[in-house]
Amino acid sequence: MPAPSHKKGLRVVAALEAFKGAIVLVVGFGFLTLLGRDQAAFAEHLVARLHLNPAHHYPHIFIEAMSNLNDTHLLALAGLAAAYSALRFAEAYGLWLQRRWAEWLAALSGAIYVPVEVYEIFHRASWFKIVALVVNLVIVGYMVWLLTESRRLAAHERATASPHA
Repeated sequence: MPAPSHKKGLRVVAALEAFKGAIVLVVGFGFLTLLGRDQAAFAEHLVARLHLNPAHHYPHIFIEAMSNLNDTHLLALAGLAAAYSALRFAEAYGLWLQRRWAEWLAALSGAIYVPVEVYEIFHRASWFKIVALVVNLVIVGYMVWLLTESRRLAAHERATASPHA
C-alpha cells in the first residue's frame, strides 16, 4: 500500500480514469440511440451542425464510416464501450482505495497506449497528441515508481523485522 502522502496522487489518477470511463460510456449510449436510424443522415446532419465541410478529410471519413454502420455494428460498439468503461471504473475504484492491483492495471493499461501515441505524433503531430502522450507518460511513470517504491519498502520492512542471528 502506498504511503498516505501518495493518496492524493492516486485519487487524481482515479478521477481521470473515471472521467475517461464516463466519456466512453456516454459515447456507447450515443451508439444505442442510433439504432434503427439512418446513420449516414445523422452524420451529415452532425457535420453540418458543427459547420464542418463534408468534403474535407475527417468529416468525409466520419460520414463514410457512419454510412457503413448497421444496428449489429452499433450494438457491438456499444458493448465495447461498456466493457472499456467497466475496466476504467474498476481501475478508478481500485486506485481510489489504494489497491496494488489497480496500480498495476494503471501502469500496464497506460503503457499499452504509448507506442500508438508516439506513432501518431510522428505521423501527424498536434499539441493535443503531445499533451496526451506527456500525461500518459507521467501517469505510467508515477504508477511504476509507486509499485517499485512499495516493493522496496516491503523488502525493507521484512529485513528489519527478521531477527539477525
